Amino acid sequence: MNRRPPTVPKPARNARLTARGPGALSAVLGKQPIGTAFVTPYVVFLAAIFAYPLGFAVYMSFHDYFFTAPGATVDRPFVGFANYVTVLTDPAVQRSFVNVGIFLLINVPLTVVLSLGLANALNAAIRWRTFFRVSYYVPYVAASVAVVGVWLFLFNSNGLVNSVLGPLAPDPSWLVNSKLAMPTVALYVTWKQLGFFILLYLAALQNVSKDLYEAAAVDGAGRLNSFLNVTVPGVRPATTLVVLVATVTGANLFTEPYLLTGGGGPDGASASPVLIMYQRGIEQGKPDVGSAIGVLLVIGVLLLAVVERRFVGKEEQ
Repeated sequence: MNRRPPTVPKPARNARLTARGPGALSAVLGKQPIGTAFVTPYVVFLAAIFAYPLGFAVYMSFHDYFFTAPGATVDRPFVGFANYVTVLTDPAVQRSFVNVGIFLLINVPLTVVLSLGLANALNAAIRWRTFFRVSYYVPYVAASVAVVGVWLFLFNSNGLVNSVLGPLAPDPSWLVNSKLAMPTVALYVTWKQLGFFILLYLAALQNVSKDLYEAAAVDGAGRLNSFLNVTVPGVRPATTLVVLVATVTGANLFTEPYLLTGGGGPDGASASPVLIMYQRGIEQGKPDVGSAIGVLLVIGVLLLAVVERRFVGKEEQ
């Protein structure tokens, strides 16, 4: 009679494997070396494109830094917080932060409401659904210069919008009005980026169970109640993402005021911190001051993102 070889119990076998300890490869790459290998190129990319420039910007902001000829060796003394004092006492910088605050107050809520409402409509079985989805996404992928040309045609002094409004048109016109320039830029950015956020919500709506809508209908809920009590809570993680992405992209506003208002006009009413950073650092040759603006902007966006994450995403935790 053949006897089967005795088997080692699983606990004893696991203890023996644990006693051997991790190999050299696992010690370096972790428990999932293949996953680490796939992630490593992106980590290197982030370090080269984001981490190193940010660290170098922090270094410049604490020194008397200026551009020199290639290969030249000059002394760049440490100046402490002098550049930050210069930035915080600069009226143009102060106004740019107020401007971007106005922009975010208009752009972020409008982006969330419009993108969620349109995504919910496009998720239903309507005619020409694919056409409408593509139509909303085209401005997002179109070249900014071309789209700005269309917007200037609509909102300049003799544009189509003023022609339609007639005597109700603002004077001065939209983009040269100190009170309306930044709101107009905010509307433009909302319209241009709407397609991207609609796609995010469309993807999130696929994960909302249809059984919830059927249960709400059985309870007598109409379309509005179903939207408020089923759709809105169901896409809350996507809303958190939309708010964070819209905040980060809005805080880095540059192209739109640069092209639409001729570099932040009128009189700095539409200037953003990134635009002022470009003007100070590149045009005026003060990269140390520009770096200080950038560091303050990064700190401000991080704090704002933490606050938004706590309030917008608290119910999903």
